Amino acid sequence: MDWKVMLSTFGLIFFAELGDKTQLSVMTLSAQSHSAVSVFMGAALALSFSALLGVVFGEAITKMVPAHYIHFGAGAAFIILGFLLVTGKI
Repeated sequence: MDWKVMLSTFGLIFFAELGDKTQLSVMTLSAQSHSAVSVFMGAALALSFSALLGVVFGEAITKMVPAHYIHFGAGAAFIILGFLLVTGKI
């Protein structure tokens, strides 16, 4: 296992998710259900499965498309989405 990659991935995802709509949804569900353990388990499984899909598809895509095209496409998508959010189109 590459600990440096694992720790940098943990840090990136951890800080990206703080205050995210996922965290706010989990807080709301936990407050409504009064079953914190069930909400935690459901959220942890959902986030783990989502990450698994990202890893599987990311690995498959990089076998067909060079990484620099993926980086360019991701950057362009973020710029376009940011523009649409700022202009109120989304």
